[in-house]
Amino acid sequence: MNTLMKNMKLLIRNMLLFISQTSKAQGITETSPGTPPQWGPVGYENERFYYLPDIDVYYEVPSGEFIYYSGGAWIRRFSLPLRLRRYDLFNAFKVLLPDYYGAAPFIYLKEHKVRYPKGYHPYYQKTMGDKPVKLQKTSPSCKIHPSSFLVKDMVQFSEEK
Repeated sequence: MNTLMKNMKLLIRNMLLFISQTSKAQGITETSPGTPPQWGPVGYENERFYYLPDIDVYYEVPSGEFIYYSGGAWIRRFSLPLRLRRYDLFNAFKVLLPDYYGAAPFIYLKEHKVRYPKGYHPYYQKTMGDKPVKLQKTSPSCKIHPSSFLVKDMVQFSEEK
């Protein structure tokens, strides 16, 4: 029984480690509020808003929040919605909004969509940080990849013993 508990703890720890590494690779912002994200463009550290034309999302640097339209309302979150989690923020073109001083840049979404259509990428933008390296398919220290298990499988496995 003691070995089973050790194995379960190790499996859960590995799953949590995998999930945290996956979220880092998916571009979840991990910056202090007020500091530009690693995927932000170099030379524009004092900008308040970025507009991401490929996905019609705004990012507010001081708060560290993404602003996107969902369910009939504009939402502010510290990460992109699930449907956009695989979007590559490091390779995305960030439109800077230096002339906007309010708190709701989305009121100009129609103008932004016309001026900066999807695919808008007029020049290369160097980012403040390097793009994270993709994770290996399997961890060298673990023979079983943690993503191959579901929580219900772990519960069922522990009930069988």
